[in-house]
Amino acid sequence: MGIQERRIGIIGAGNVGSHVAFALATQGEVDEILLNDLKIEKAAAEAMDIEDAVSYLPHHVEARYSDIEDMGRCDILVIAAGALPQNDQSRLDALDETVKVMDDIIPRIRKSGFDGIIIGISNPADVIVAYLQEKLQWPTHKILSTGTALDSARLQKQLSRKLGVNRRSLTAYAMGEHGFSAMIPWSHVYVAGKPLAQLLQERPERYSVDDYEKELEEMKQGGYMVLKGKGCTEFGIATCTVEIVRAIFHDEHKILPCSVYLDGEYGQEPVFASVPAMLGKNGVEEIIEIHLTEEEAQRFNQSTNILRQHLAQALGENA
Repeated sequence: MGIQERRIGIIGAGNVGSHVAFALATQGEVDEILLNDLKIEKAAAEAMDIEDAVSYLPHHVEARYSDIEDMGRCDILVIAAGALPQNDQSRLDALDETVKVMDDIIPRIRKSGFDGIIIGISNPADVIVAYLQEKLQWPTHKILSTGTALDSARLQKQLSRKLGVNRRSLTAYAMGEHGFSAMIPWSHVYVAGKPLAQLLQERPERYSVDDYEKELEEMKQGGYMVLKGKGCTEFGIATCTVEIVRAIFHDEHKILPCSVYLDGEYGQEPVFASVPAMLGKNGVEEIIEIHLTEEEAQRFNQSTNILRQHLAQALGENA
C-alpha cells in the first residue's frame, strides 16, 4: 500500500470553517482540504488564500472548492454550516434554522459515499450532531461534536490566570451541553495532580479563584463576549477542532472533552453530550466515566434532559 494522504472536507466556509481549514494547514495536520459553502466564490477564495500561504507552511497542502457529493474520499468531514446565535440568543435558539441547513446537507453526504468520521461544529452542537447521526444512521463511534472542548479551554484560561499556574498544568473541563446548561465537575479539577479544593484549603494565601458559580458563569459567557465584540468566534473553535483531528489522525488515544453518544454511561439513555472521551483512528474509542458527586450528577442530568428535549423538537418538526 502506498502512502496515504490525509484529506478533510469542510462543509461551511464561513468564519469558523475557513479558520478550521487554515489551522489544519498551518499546523500541518492535513494534505488536502476540500471546502464547500453555499457561497461558492467565497469557499473557492478561502481555498486560494490557503494555497497562497503554502510556501511558508510546514508542508505542502492542497486546498480547493468541492461539492459535497465529491467529498466521498475524505477521511473526516467537518460540519460547520448553519446559523449563528444573535447577541440575545442561546445556541439552542439557532436549532430550527440549522436543522434546515442539515436537511439539505444530509442527502448530499449520502450521495458522496463518504464513510469516514464526522465532526460537528454547527450550533447547537450537541443537538445537531445527534440529529445528523439519527438521520444518517451513522455508526455512533464515527460521529462526534467539538462540544465543550472550547468551554473547557475557556475554563482553563480563567483558572490559569487566577491561580497563576500554566493551563497545561491544570486538569479542568466542562461537561454536558455546549451552552447555558453546561456544568463543571469541580471534584475533578486538579492542579499538578492535586485536587483544586485541597490546594485552596492548604494555601489560601497563595491560591484563590472566584466562587464556583461565578467561574461557571464566566465560562459560559466567554463565547458571547467574543461574539459581541467581533461578530463570531473562530480562533478558539478552530484549534479545538484541530486537536480532535490530530488525536484521530495520529491514533493518539487522547482523552478530550467532546460531545459523544452516551448509551448507559453516566446512567444516560441515548443522548449526545460532552464527557471525557478517548479519541483515536477509529473515532470515539472509549468513554472513561468519572465519579460525579450527587450535585454534579444532578446538574449533568439536567443538561442532558435539555439536549434530549431539543433533539425531539428537531426530529418532530422535520420527520
